[in-house]
Amino acid sequence: MLTETATFAPTAGRATLKVELVRGQSTVTGAYAGTPMKLLTPVSRGRSAWVCLSSFGGGLVAGDETSLEVELSAGARCFLGTQASTKVYRNPAGQPCSHTTRATLAEAAVLVFAPDPLQAFADSHYRQRQEFQLATGSALVLLDWFTSGRAARGERWRFSHLESRNDIFINGELAVLDSIRLNYPGVAAHMDRFNCLATLLIFGAPLKSVVETVLAGISRRPVEKRGALAVSASPVRGGLLLRVAGESVEAVRHEIHGHLTCIHDLLGENPWARKW
Repeated sequence: MLTETATFAPTAGRATLKVELVRGQSTVTGAYAGTPMKLLTPVSRGRSAWVCLSSFGGGLVAGDETSLEVELSAGARCFLGTQASTKVYRNPAGQPCSHTTRATLAEAAVLVFAPDPLQAFADSHYRQRQEFQLATGSALVLLDWFTSGRAARGERWRFSHLESRNDIFINGELAVLDSIRLNYPGVAAHMDRFNCLATLLIFGAPLKSVVETVLAGISRRPVEKRGALAVSASPVRGGLLLRVAGESVEAVRHEIHGHLTCIHDLLGENPWARKW
């Protein structure tokens, strides 16, 4: 967890981001990254700051260990996304690669962390751990999703190992622990027609009405036999957890973005308007 005295050194594989409220506007006051990580700031100051996480080569190769530390001061808002999907390249030797994110949100801060989906190639091995520390009145929107791989090349669910764990703390107390672990060949045998899995977590008092709207909408939705999407939503302490399985990335993206129209006003603009 970053503190006020933290230094932002461009260590290899490590990126750090700090957003503060300066004269009423969210402002990127620190953004540093060491190879292969890159941080781009298309909107460094405004109603919310917008930051894109990227990397040289567009993804991770065997042995890569990257990390991102994020600090939002009281009242600051930030949209954090990626330029494109993150690739995890094939790794026949079984040497794992990994990424860690740690974010601290001060009182009334808002973080929307919505990267593009992870795409794990055949024989790849990937581990991800993300930790979010929320203070009173802060809010978090977290999208964690991945595809079946390079389906057009016959690599559906052919990665060796993929795991992702998200820990969310409220005032230092663990509120949610969500973990997924998939291994070949077991995952390939059970995914049937689905090519994309997504987890959406929405937390915090500023998003209470959003949580209630999403939960009510999903509860009224009829279950469609062999539909293009399978969607479920569960209330958790301080928010909700939404899971989506889809036949295509586009179908899952449309579903997720439909639930996130509410954040456009929060951020000052639709962050995906010029992207898709």
